[in-house]
Amino acid sequence: MYLLIAQRLAFEALLDIIYFPLWWYTGGLKHALLWCVGVLKRGNQSLAPGLWLKNIFVPMYGQYDWQGKIISFFMRLAQVVFRTSALLVWLGFCCVLFMAWMVFPIVVVYGLGRSFRII
Repeated sequence: MYLLIAQRLAFEALLDIIYFPLWWYTGGLKHALLWCVGVLKRGNQSLAPGLWLKNIFVPMYGQYDWQGKIISFFMRLAQVVFRTSALLVWLGFCCVLFMAWMVFPIVVVYGLGRSFRII
């Protein structure tokens, strides 16, 4: 009885080892991409440069005189530039995370090969 269980466990482990790269670069890659897109969307919701750009000509604090309009315009312009650049940095971070997901198994196999002096 125990021999059948051990054989079944060994067979399942072998199948998991063989199936792992296939899953990593299909289903796992899709999951990682959707996660990165979700993180980017949350960053866009948090920074909201489009909202600042939409209201760039609306005076802040109800100051409808020309000084208030000028100050509001340049303040919002600075906010749009800062928030857009922060969102681009966040996009780069998400891309780096996605690339790390794709490269990680290759680096692990290479490291194992080097440590066992196969490569």
